[in-house]
Amino acid sequence: MTAAASLVEQLSALEERALQELNEATDTGSLEDWRVRYMGRRQGLLPRLLEQLPSVPAEDRRIAGSQGNRTRQTLESAFSERRDSLERSGTEQRLESEAVDVTLPGRPAPTGRYHPTTQIIREITSAFGSLGFQTVEGPEVEWDYYNFEALNIPADHPARDRWDTLWIDYERDDGTRPMLLRTHTSPMQIRVMEDQRPPIRVIVPGRCFRHEATDGTHESIFFQIEGLAVEEGITFSDLKGTLFAFAQRLFGADRRVRFRCDYFPFVEPGVDMSIDCFKC
Repeated sequence: MTAAASLVEQLSALEERALQELNEATDTGSLEDWRVRYMGRRQGLLPRLLEQLPSVPAEDRRIAGSQGNRTRQTLESAFSERRDSLERSGTEQRLESEAVDVTLPGRPAPTGRYHPTTQIIREITSAFGSLGFQTVEGPEVEWDYYNFEALNIPADHPARDRWDTLWIDYERDDGTRPMLLRTHTSPMQIRVMEDQRPPIRVIVPGRCFRHEATDGTHESIFFQIEGLAVEEGITFSDLKGTLFAFAQRLFGADRRVRFRCDYFPFVEPGVDMSIDCFKC
């Protein structure tokens, strides 16, 4: 047997064995192992066989070379087809495992919720808004003038003893500290009256700050909502009617309200309002 015939026979046997093993490859891992084994540039069985071509006599080299090219093309084509087949099979399996029933209703998108404090502030301002009050907001870092002085609470006023004020570390040339974290929302009363002429009806929600010992019912930060109404002819009965209507709108139309005189060092006259329990 000539060297060319021997090489052609080896190439044919290699092709048959390679195609058989290729059909047995069931995943991309075994497919890659097959490619390296038969087609790898350095250690592949086909390239190693083709390295024998230079040793074949020149008159027979064309026959052996032609067979080598056919074998290479056959294996490359078979490899591409097998790879595509395995990819299609994998895609079909994934689609089957991840199948979606298009007749089912869509999954609801998760939605956020208002914080309870935000929710009750919105309900309160909405109730007063239906009574003709506008909602205004002011700065949380406030001047002593608006927080105390303009509200008839000078530095020596006893009402100041009820607040443990948080002062900002800012001093004037005379050593006074005129800036603080507001202790109530009342500074907006002065700011609103500076900018508007009566009639005035506003509601002022916001955070307030006091340096207090914290416990189950006290915190250094709390929310306050107050109203201001300025107009000729307004009487205490207007205040009672407004609060009564507000309580019914917020807690229910069957709420009963009680007013009683109470002492507040910064207002006179002062009144305390209570409602009957809406649960019991």
